[in-house]
Amino acid sequence: MDKKAKIVQASIEVFKEKGIEKTKIADIAQKAGIAHGTFYLYFPSKLSVMPAIAEQIVLQFMNKIEATVSIEDPLQKQLNQLVDAIFQVTEEFRDVSVLIYAGLSTTAHMSQWETIYTPLYDLVASLLETNKNRQLVRETIDPAHTAKLVIGLIESAAEQVYLYAAYNVQNEANQKAELLTFLEHALRP
Repeated sequence: MDKKAKIVQASIEVFKEKGIEKTKIADIAQKAGIAHGTFYLYFPSKLSVMPAIAEQIVLQFMNKIEATVSIEDPLQKQLNQLVDAIFQVTEEFRDVSVLIYAGLSTTAHMSQWETIYTPLYDLVASLLETNKNRQLVRETIDPAHTAKLVIGLIESAAEQVYLYAAYNVQNEANQKAELLTFLEHALRP
């Protein structure tokens, strides 16, 4: 693992342990096993690490989607695979997601959010375009715009299950079922 990756991983761990406000750069450097000054070679402040953490989560979303969504499957199954992938990553990174939202929303780094998510949007747009060509989704959809809506909707639904309230398995099942019904009706020809 290179130094930048060590700093990002250490930041996640220290932020989870101490919270953003109480974390000092010295804490992150110590956890990463680097000199205090080395931190500044990669990041100008502790909050500037947030976009790098968000990039790691987006990468996890993409890896999970690429591993689980089969473009040859019927649309309903693809949507189920997509929802499951995003729910799984959101659950896995729920503690970190809260930190990222808090850290990015209180700084100028929030403007980077769209750039960070662009590869994920592009991946889902590609899936939609392929399904449009297969005539499994409406021919009138714009894959690029619809991808943003789909990701936003699924991610928001997953956050409602894992971040905003105490986890409940029945709530998760109900949320996924409603979400899948909504998506299928919104996308079908």
